[in-house]
Amino acid sequence: MLPPGARYCGPVRVATWNVNSVRQRVPRLLPWLDERQPDVVCLQEIKLTGEAFGDLLGADLADRGYQFTAHGQSQWNGVAILSRSGLDDIRAGLPDEPGFPDAEARAVSATCGGVRVHSVYVPNGRVPDSDHYRYKLDWLAALRAAVATGPQAVLVCGDMNIAPADADVFDPAAYIGQTHVTPPERAALAELQAAGLHDVMRDRWPDSRVFTYWDYRAGMFHQDLGMRIDLVLASTPVASRVRAAWVDRKARKGTAPSDHAPVIVDLDEAPDGDIGPVVPPPSAPRTSRGTAKLPQSRQ
Repeated sequence: MLPPGARYCGPVRVATWNVNSVRQRVPRLLPWLDERQPDVVCLQEIKLTGEAFGDLLGADLADRGYQFTAHGQSQWNGVAILSRSGLDDIRAGLPDEPGFPDAEARAVSATCGGVRVHSVYVPNGRVPDSDHYRYKLDWLAALRAAVATGPQAVLVCGDMNIAPADADVFDPAAYIGQTHVTPPERAALAELQAAGLHDVMRDRWPDSRVFTYWDYRAGMFHQDLGMRIDLVLASTPVASRVRAAWVDRKARKGTAPSDHAPVIVDLDEAPDGDIGPVVPPPSAPRTSRGTAKLPQSRQ
């Protein structure tokens, strides 16, 4: 049975957000749902079991017309899908999913209004050429294999922990020797996209400065020193419906935010208009390359 207000029509507004602990983010998540009115939301790093997620948010989500599925584990990882467009054929994890050493709660998928939606939290990789880095590449290969099986209408949404290109970090030189930007990671992401997926944000805003993640430390957010690692990848039938794609930077401001901002994609219609790649735009002046370092970098 659908909760009040739910509907089985296809999604119009789709969002993905790494909330970095849903328990800590409840005071921000529920008002954000009320303000932005997304039809489908993919969450990452919920850091709760599925049962605990339901206990925490089930009644509030039902009141707002959302069905939900959560694939989680206590303290770490965890993904969820909230939907007002139906929630069918739910699958936790990936076929032949690698573990570290056991399978982690990093992927959940469901069909929402005729679109197969994957909420994913790709492993970090930690250090290039480490065991966790190789696990990351293997995990991405398993995701690609799952997406390649179809159906044709697909969305892969989440924290990819990869900046697709140098334009997606504030300064490529600052990331030398770090994960998220290495050629094997970017090649693995490109292989995933080769399964027929479009990076809708970059396709819509090819030359814009767009970030979705800013480290909590060293004033990185206020200086707009970030990375674009949260992506919405859409198959051609879905990508052709995109009318707006933007980062909700407002959700990264204020008290107790996640270190990620939501990415919002509007299909078929744009309720707020085609309002630009980042809303609101950063107020800080653009920092010249070579003038800032990552907080963890050696001085």
